[in-house]
Amino acid sequence: QVHLVESGGGLVQAGGSVRLSCAASGRTFGRYSMGWFRQAPGKEREFVAAITWSGDGTYFTDAVKDRFTISRDNAKNTVYLQMNSLKPDDTAVYYCAAAQTSGIVHGPGQYDYWGQGTQVTVSS
Repeated sequence: QVHLVESGGGLVQAGGSVRLSCAASGRTFGRYSMGWFRQAPGKEREFVAAITWSGDGTYFTDAVKDRFTISRDNAKNTVYLQMNSLKPDDTAVYYCAAAQTSGIVHGPGQYDYWGQGTQVTVSS
């Protein structure tokens, strides 16, 4: 069982930066690949970024490539999403998720555990 808690969301102006954190419980965090998803009002949840359990592989959706980075600290049981050059279209609830696999996964159904989400609002 893995319990995930996101933090770091808030209101930011367009062009600004925010770093989201996702703290995980459990002693097997290092065995999970991690992902970030987001859901805007009236839209389906969409994949944003993922990182392998070792941290040596990452993957991003095209909309955030070159603006967002994902990283993890297995010693702290935490995964991060650094979001730069934010746009109003990035406004959404951001969720972290854990998948009991070593590789990159980007389908929501491939993830086993989800956090409760944190709101990010980008004003124009």
